Amino acid sequence: MLRKLLLLAPLLPMLGAAPALAQMESREGIALQNQILQLRQEMEALRRGGGGGYAAPVPVAPRGATAGGNELLSQLLDRVNSLEEEVRRLRGQSDQLDYRLRTNQQALEKLQGDMDYRLQQLEQGGGGGRQGAAPPARPAQPAAEPAAAAPRTPERALSEGQAALSRRDYAAAEAAAREVIASRNSARAQDAQLLLGDALLGRQQYQSAALAYDDAYQRNRRSGRAPEALLGLSNAFLGFGAKREACATLADLRSQFPQLSGGLASRAAEARRRGGC
Repeated sequence: MLRKLLLLAPLLPMLGAAPALAQMESREGIALQNQILQLRQEMEALRRGGGGGYAAPVPVAPRGATAGGNELLSQLLDRVNSLEEEVRRLRGQSDQLDYRLRTNQQALEKLQGDMDYRLQQLEQGGGGGRQGAAPPARPAQPAAEPAAAAPRTPERALSEGQAALSRRDYAAAEAAAREVIASRNSARAQDAQLLLGDALLGRQQYQSAALAYDDAYQRNRRSGRAPEALLGLSNAFLGFGAKREACATLADLRSQFPQLSGGLASRAAEARRRGGC
């Protein structure tokens, strides 16, 4: 849970401007923003107080020294968890809106193309052009409908996303990962979160990548891909300069998974070297 606190702390200044919170004028978004602001103030007060005795005046702080500080820290961690869940929920809503927007945009572009074609036929052939233009336009619409009605399976989306990642098409890899996440396929959710983290890391969106890797790790801490999630998380930390958090994550990786495969072991050693761990 401490890693969650370290992960969320450098991201708090960005949450107010994240695409997932684009509708901050809603009551729900404003309430979340106020909670984040209050949490930031309490975390700063806790940091100044050293995290132990905690003498700084905070509205929820009980009276006492060490015991009071520990209870306050527990309350803050609970609030971090609830805020993190709220951010995930809002991010999922944003993903759905983005998907609908892309679908509508594609339909609009197709309609515009049909209109341009028909206008061109009218200009070139008059009334005869109208009759000649109609047949090719009508079969095109039924041909597109079966493709829209049969979306690709999560397995196919992940496979195509990995292929896009290998050719450094990070936008296509990210779209495939978010497609699987939006489908709520729990069996492939960790794979999709790892693909999303890799795509965001490739696009140098390090803080968003850190969230994706942490989500992947939290879904199954003992799976065969959990070491990849921790390694990706450490690389994301290094990307935005959080070397202390990166080294702590690499230490967890070594203690929890001492027998790494050759490739993962080499990548972990390289991450330690870059972080000066």
